[in-house]
Amino acid sequence: MSEALQELEAHIELKRPDDVVATEIAFGELNVSVTLAGLVDFVEFLRSDRSCRFSTLVDITGVDHPERPARFDVVYHFLSMYQNARVRVKVAVREEDMVPSIIGIHPSANWFEREVFDMFGIVFSGHPDLRRILTDYGFRGHPLRKDFPTTGYTEVRYDEALKRVVYEPVKLVQDYRLFDFMSPWEGAEYILPGDEKEGAKG
Repeated sequence: MSEALQELEAHIELKRPDDVVATEIAFGELNVSVTLAGLVDFVEFLRSDRSCRFSTLVDITGVDHPERPARFDVVYHFLSMYQNARVRVKVAVREEDMVPSIIGIHPSANWFEREVFDMFGIVFSGHPDLRRILTDYGFRGHPLRKDFPTTGYTEVRYDEALKRVVYEPVKLVQDYRLFDFMSPWEGAEYILPGDEKEGAKG
C-alpha cells in the first residue's frame, strides 16, 4: 500500500506542480497541502485523473492555529474506491480569506462547507446557501475557534411564563473553583483520609 501511495504522490507532484505546496505519507494516507488559488482545479484533477479517481468526498473540516498568520487549515478528505486509497488535502487560509466552494465538483460539499462556516467562520465563495447549520440564527461567534469562551456568550432556555424561547447573557451560578488533581504518588502536600494511621506507625 505504501508503494502505491508513493507512486500516487509522485504522480500528483508531477502533474500539479503549481498547486502542490507539500506532500507527506502518514498513517496510511497521503497528505497534500495545496495553494488557495489552485484548490478547485486540484480537486477537479483528483476526481477526473485516471490515476487518481477520488470520486468520493468524505468530509471537510477546519483546524484553528491562532498563532499563525494563515490562521486556519481547511481540510478535505477524499476516497478513491477505484484505487482503494484516501487523500487528505489541506489549504492554509487567513482569517479574511474566502475559500472557493467545491460544490460544482462535489455537491455533497454543501453541508460540510456550511458546518465549517458555522464552527470556524470561514467563508466559502460561490456557495449557494452559506448560513449556519448547527447553531441558531442569532448565535454569536464560532464555537470551534480556540478563542471562543467555553461558556459561550448567550444561553437559551424555554420560559414557561412567556411560553417561548428566551435568549439571555450567560450567568455563572458559581465561581470557578481550583481543584487539585495531583495524586498522592506525585507528592501531594495534604494527608488523605486513612494516611494519618500509616504516618503514626513510624
